[in-house]
Amino acid sequence: MNRAAFDFFADLLRLESGMHLTPEKSYLLESRLLPVAQERGLANVEALAAQLRRETDNKALCQAVIEAMVTHESSFFRDLAPFDHLKTVLLPALLARDTAEKRLRIWSAACAGGQEIYSVAMMLREMSAAWHGWHIDLVATDISRDILRQAEDGRFTQFEVQRGLPVKLLVKYFTQEGDYWRVTPDIRQMVAFRHANLLTPPADLGAFDIIFCRNVLIYLDAAARARVLQNLHRFGKKDSALFLGGAEGVCGLDQLYAPDAVQKGVYRRVSV
Repeated sequence: MNRAAFDFFADLLRLESGMHLTPEKSYLLESRLLPVAQERGLANVEALAAQLRRETDNKALCQAVIEAMVTHESSFFRDLAPFDHLKTVLLPALLARDTAEKRLRIWSAACAGGQEIYSVAMMLREMSAAWHGWHIDLVATDISRDILRQAEDGRFTQFEVQRGLPVKLLVKYFTQEGDYWRVTPDIRQMVAFRHANLLTPPADLGAFDIIFCRNVLIYLDAAARARVLQNLHRFGKKDSALFLGGAEGVCGLDQLYAPDAVQKGVYRRVSV
């Protein structure tokens, strides 16, 4: 790939998704975008860049480029400690408030294949007695429409269900379909999946008690990280909790978020 094509795609991905690509990622960019070019009868990624330059309003092609470059790494109960904190600290605290509304809202803001939000759904189903009488909204969004369709389908490989999912929950909340395992309908129906770009999230998402946005900011440039964190703050209820990845922080936005006193990677929303 020549430098002009790399710079074009790097600028496009930064503007449309906040993704930060440095020149040493040129090989990765080319390897992921070459199939996109070939599917459209183009010889190489330089030709793909030329087409996008000509067709500046080709949103479908732009989305295909984003789809090819987004990383969808996830697993059930990933890293475990954040889910333990949710179960033993945050959820009991929300229950103790005993508000008249009795409504719990949780958002998986970059849900990838759905393992994160399905983990939360199974946790809440296991605690169903405690949440009797509450209305629970689980919302999962992602920038990739393709991965959203997979997540909503709820079908996982043997390898995927072996990564972090306890056997007890696998047997209870999945059915085997040949070489795959599918989440049972009662768990799938707990989750509403929606397309969303975190740089410009839909205004009608509503406010959430818990927001997961783990291992997303590490792929963004500084300006995009700040913009995403500001957007997430808008959708948090008073004293809501934000889960980030273990290597991520709030980029100096201490006026918006305060670190949780116990769990690394968890931040409490500060009202401004």
